[in-house]
Amino acid sequence: MRHAPPSDVADGGPPMDDGYMGPRQLAYFRRKLLDWQSALLAETEATLAELGHDSHHEVGDELDRASREAAQALELRTRDRYRKLLGKIAAAIARIDDGSYGWCEETGEPIGLARLDARPVATLCVEAQERRELRERQTRPDL
Repeated sequence: MRHAPPSDVADGGPPMDDGYMGPRQLAYFRRKLLDWQSALLAETEATLAELGHDSHHEVGDELDRASREAAQALELRTRDRYRKLLGKIAAAIARIDDGSYGWCEETGEPIGLARLDARPVATLCVEAQERRELRERQTRPDL
């Protein structure tokens, strides 16, 4: 299971000799997002094939069925997270297309190459993200 974007160790990360969000950096992030999207879609297809496999329909004892159903439920929850992540990836690609990728949607400041390399779907700079999380913690009712 992959939860993080594919590693780009071989290329050493985004080009640093380009202006911030210049053509080479945008191409780098587009490729990173497209590769991540492809990997998630391939994993989703594999899961659907696995869930549809005839062995899942065989009847075993109650413990076997319960174990199989729990594993399937976990897979389906994971795939739901992937579905949401695919939406974020599509939105990030749209931001590349419209020229707003890499800029904080709250402050208008650069998000930063290191943050985008680690989380290419980020829409907020670190400071804005921290403020948002603090507000969420303050407004969340105690559990």
